[in-house]
Amino acid sequence: MSLSAQLSALATRIGQEIKGLVRPEHPGIARAWVNFGYVNGAIVVRAAYNVASVRRLAKGRYRIVFETPFPDADYCWVATGRSNIATGTIRFAAARSTTDGKTADALVLVCTSAAASLADTTEINLVVYR
Repeated sequence: MSLSAQLSALATRIGQEIKGLVRPEHPGIARAWVNFGYVNGAIVVRAAYNVASVRRLAKGRYRIVFETPFPDADYCWVATGRSNIATGTIRFAAARSTTDGKTADALVLVCTSAAASLADTTEINLVVYR
């Protein structure tokens, strides 16, 4: 058997093994994600998966509703906020307190400035794992 045939057979075998290990229910795969921002007075959703809607509740405060709810609120989420101007101002995405909504079907997150005041931004990226 030639070297290229051996490499091809090995690649096929590795592909079959990996296909059997990484399944949709794997905990390392995102269950929801969204790229959105507040632009010219409106929410703009650029791309999303398992997100039904994003609504601005107040300056820098957003409610993300999941298309398919989670079984409970014990999911992990990570979000980033992009500066909305080119002068290096920083934006942070966070949860204000445990009283802010984190339910099986929705999440409320805030975007703040470096001074910790609520601030809108043109881009927030949210990823949810469960």
